[in-house]
Amino acid sequence: MAQSSIAPQPGKCRIAELVQYSCGDEANSKGERQFHCWPIPRIFRICPGRPAVELTRYAEVDVNTGEVTIPPESRRVLPKGKQWRDVTRTEQ
Repeated sequence: MAQSSIAPQPGKCRIAELVQYSCGDEANSKGERQFHCWPIPRIFRICPGRPAVELTRYAEVDVNTGEVTIPPESRRVLPKGKQWRDVTRTEQ
């Protein structure tokens, strides 16, 4: 996803992309082991003063242009985010 040259306006949400990689080794056609990584793009909505919310499952990406479209109805189905300080871990 290309970065916008327009500075974000205060109080406005923005869309950001993060690419993570999953790596492992696999055999090539000769049976030799080779290390290979696969990209995993993730898309987030970031609003000032609120936790970022991942939109990857709701986003539609044009594979030819890389343009990302977030359907308007996704606002109704997104989970509420929590600040990291509010996340608790329970011991099992």
